[in-house]
Amino acid sequence: MVEEKIDNEKCDGCGTCVDICPVSVFEIKEEKSYIVNPDECLACRACEVQCPNGAIEIIE
Repeated sequence: MVEEKIDNEKCDGCGTCVDICPVSVFEIKEEKSYIVNPDECLACRACEVQCPNGAIEIIE
């Protein structure tokens, strides 16, 4: 089981996670990133590594 977490205080809505995620787990709403398809997460950690603000954490 994989859990995705976004720290909305760190997230600035840049969209990097939306662009980098191969399975469309994230979506930008109201200038913040939200997890919209958590069951699709592959735990590839691309979003976690590429987030410029360190706002995403993937927990396995």
